[in-house]
Amino acid sequence: MSEEKTVIKITNLVKEYKMFSRKKDRLLETIVPGYERHQTFRAMDNLNLEIRKGEVLGILGKNGAGKSTLLKMITGVVFPTSGKIEINGKISSLLELGTAFNPDLTGIENIYQHGEVMGLTRAQIEEKKEDIINFADIGDHIHQPVKTYSSGMFARLAFACAINVEPDILIVDEVLSVGDMAFQLKCFKKFEQFKQKGKTILFVTHSISDVMRNCTRTIIIESGKKIFDGSVKEGVDKYKKLIVGLDIDNEIKSEEIEEETVTEIGNEVTWKDNFELNPEELIYGTKAVDIIDYGIFNKEGKYETLIKNSEEVTIKMKVKFNKNIENPIFAITIKDIKGMEFCGTNTIIDRIDTGTYKKGDIALVTFKQVIPIMPGRYTLSFGCVKYNNDGDLEVYQRRYDTIFIEVMSYRECIALCDLNSKITFEKIK
Repeated sequence: MSEEKTVIKITNLVKEYKMFSRKKDRLLETIVPGYERHQTFRAMDNLNLEIRKGEVLGILGKNGAGKSTLLKMITGVVFPTSGKIEINGKISSLLELGTAFNPDLTGIENIYQHGEVMGLTRAQIEEKKEDIINFADIGDHIHQPVKTYSSGMFARLAFACAINVEPDILIVDEVLSVGDMAFQLKCFKKFEQFKQKGKTILFVTHSISDVMRNCTRTIIIESGKKIFDGSVKEGVDKYKKLIVGLDIDNEIKSEEIEEETVTEIGNEVTWKDNFELNPEELIYGTKAVDIIDYGIFNKEGKYETLIKNSEEVTIKMKVKFNKNIENPIFAITIKDIKGMEFCGTNTIIDRIDTGTYKKGDIALVTFKQVIPIMPGRYTLSFGCVKYNNDGDLEVYQRRYDTIFIEVMSYRECIALCDLNSKITFEKIK
């Protein structure tokens, strides 16, 4: 490869599948020269990608976008129609767990078979065997044929085999949640060890929080094409728009909202003028509503810019309706500076009927609560959405990372939230 630190280089990658409307057309096309009755489905469309050593790449996209097809081609399970994949290093895949297993062999025998498929010597397999057995933790079943295993035991052994071969590149596709909670904890600890060792990881998941927590870079794939490649926070924000059917580059300029605010509120000083606003705020939606004002207030009704995590505050927003809407969902979210969602709520969670609004109406929405999170800098986001008759989410407007807030505490706080415990004790002997 031209770049020493590039471990995977993909150039003009294409994967096409033949689609037949009738089974006999598939057979006839196979045996009759020149007979063609298929349509072509392009699962991967001229994708280019370079992944460097030590990167944790989050691959985002809706179901059917081509994420798993890409991983299968990288691992050699599926061959590309055209294009080139260059790999510098040993790959271990958690994509097709147990594909190298023989159901008639015991767990122990499959450990050896899997190791040989991965290119390990007998001595290297012996060295890793106890780690695999201990990690899988399936007891005496390790000496029984794999075909007698439950699906959970099979997944545990397959995961243990795949994760303990010390690869240079680890490929993970929605499998970090196999087994019970204790086993999942071991999986995530192993994943963290790989990150700390500077391994290259390709990570496919529908969990946005897992991407935010683990990845250093994201790409978004749609209809086989790479439509975004960049930072984790920006990628997650764009993916959220994609999954509700919006153009990922569709944004509403703040000036548009400002004009609405002036006409509706007139000479009144707006709440938001009293807070530190984010110049990089992300605004998007169908424009069925405009969130025109917002603010945070203490018990006395005064603007609150420094929030104590043990005291109740009131968060307000004004929503102007540009069309008739019945039972909209009003929401707030608090995120850290990296974009991780810490907490939030909405009216549907509390099963609140929000009523019917006509074009031109303005709703005043109030959230009262304690925000018991660890001290630090956060952003406050606002939203107005609704699930339509087909069950799809319509985003009328989201204003992400709108206000910067500072949370403080009168006492030390362990980890992410303050439990605000009332602790008592007594000597009983």
